[in-house]
Amino acid sequence: QVQLVESGGGLVQPGGSLRLSCAANGITFRIVVMGWYRQAPGKQRELVATITSGSSTNYADSVKGRFTISRDNAKNMMYLQMNSLKPEDTALYYCNVRATPGWSINYDYWGQGTQVTVSS
Repeated sequence: QVQLVESGGGLVQPGGSLRLSCAANGITFRIVVMGWYRQAPGKQRELVATITSGSSTNYADSVKGRFTISRDNAKNMMYLQMNSLKPEDTALYYCNVRATPGWSINYDYWGQGTQVTVSS
């Protein structure tokens, strides 16, 4: 059974830092890409950052230069280092994994989310 477990969220003051972790358990297919998404109240879920199996990264413009995504392939772990946090970063952050058994078939898995609140 696939289970994505996020951790590391919390309350932080503006300008502070947090490190999110995602443990991807039970995935037997080849992982194509892992990513972080977020959803603020009343807004649609949006991409924050993604990282491929070859460690190519992609970031939303709003977090470039402040957030860093990384992964540990051996442990099926993914991380998001968030620095210089702003109140507008407040959201529920989700871990996503896209995996494929081949034949152009992709499966998307999601975690339950971890809350990040940036407030003074």
